[in-house]
Amino acid sequence: MENSGGITASLQGRYASALFDLASEQGKVTAVEGDLDKLGEAVKVSPELAGLIRNPRVTREAAAAAMANLAKALKLSPLTQNFLGVLAGNRRLGALPEIVRAFGAIAAAQRGEVTAEVTSAHPLSDAQLKALSAKLKEREGKAVKLKASVDPAILGGLVVRIGSRQIDSSIRTRLNTLANAMKG
Repeated sequence: MENSGGITASLQGRYASALFDLASEQGKVTAVEGDLDKLGEAVKVSPELAGLIRNPRVTREAAAAAMANLAKALKLSPLTQNFLGVLAGNRRLGALPEIVRAFGAIAAAQRGEVTAEVTSAHPLSDAQLKALSAKLKEREGKAVKLKASVDPAILGGLVVRIGSRQIDSSIRTRLNTLANAMKG
């Protein structure tokens, strides 16, 4: 399978690509992508989980058991459960967030879409998300899947990241630019 952007060049990309190939063979790409989204969110919201996957003192067996319990609690598919076991056995759980992103990028490329990470100071309404998606589709020439997050520190406006490109119209950035311009 051909992946753009050199995704498969990295260790995380190789794991994501192998998982994608298995999921494709079994017709489970959508299920695995949903599972990985759940895992990625769990790592973001749980400092304990984030610490566990990065702790070198946790044995392979303990990590595998913890991930098996997490997989059951999140009702993950058997393929995803097995994949987590492989990651634990190879001591690669620390790469899980990057693997989640790489898998999402591979799946999106296969569907002919791009993923845009949108950060706003306040939650966006469905109408705002729909309008933003339409504008980005027009700009990119492809279907755009939005992943919205909220960061009050940007004060207002939006930060949109598509791949390695970023469109930053946040008030925080505008104020910083103005402050730098005033310094001379």
